[in-house]
Amino acid sequence: MSNSSTDNDKDPDRKSNPWVQIARYSQLAFVLPAATVVGWAIGVGLDHWLHTTWLYILGLLLGILAGFVELVRTAMRDGQ
Repeated sequence: MSNSSTDNDKDPDRKSNPWVQIARYSQLAFVLPAATVVGWAIGVGLDHWLHTTWLYILGLLLGILAGFVELVRTAMRDGQ
């Protein structure tokens, strides 16, 4: 059984399609802020649950890190 996402990445016509490339890079416009907001929200929830005042900063930093990891993964995948 083959993996459809792996087949799509190996297809040269699909990779050279400009609409596919636009879609891949435009997703980063949503992934970076979403990861940041989700990390912040988890931190705020943990602050409220554990009665602390600093975990939101840790959640914010982890969310930003997750967004940048996805950015690098997308850039590396398209660079190959």
